[in-house]
Amino acid sequence: MKSLSINGKSFSIEAQNEMPLLWAIRDIIGLTGTKYGCGVSQCGACSVLINGNLTKSCSIPVSYAEGKEIFTIEGSSENLEFLRAAWNEGNVPQCGYCQSGQLIAATALLDNTEKPTNEDIDKAMSGNICRCGTYTRIKKAIHKAVELKSNSHD
Repeated sequence: MKSLSINGKSFSIEAQNEMPLLWAIRDIIGLTGTKYGCGVSQCGACSVLINGNLTKSCSIPVSYAEGKEIFTIEGSSENLEFLRAAWNEGNVPQCGYCQSGQLIAATALLDNTEKPTNEDIDKAMSGNICRCGTYTRIKKAIHKAVELKSNSHD
């Protein structure tokens, strides 16, 4: 029996130690926002935060995540909420498949960098592939989220 903490909730699951965390999140727990893309940590569709660190869940064993806080796209945080608003306002997604991973990567960025530069964004988002090529919209939306957050604290 494994015990996982996801988005502030505790889950007890039956899983082998080597099972990728992605499958535990999606198939056992039923949080399907985190996507399977490539299975080799190259595309970022499976991105989650583990103790605040951006992690590709397709290649991390479920045993690694025990005792740690996992945050998925179904979670809620101030930065993620501003990013969601900016994503909607900027009509960022086309097919949308990669967007949960994109939003989690952007959340990690804003959790660590209050006002990221274009270079900061490029570096932080480089592990996430968008097959539709909405990179320009993603960058604009991250800047918009920073603006929305700044305006909300005025």
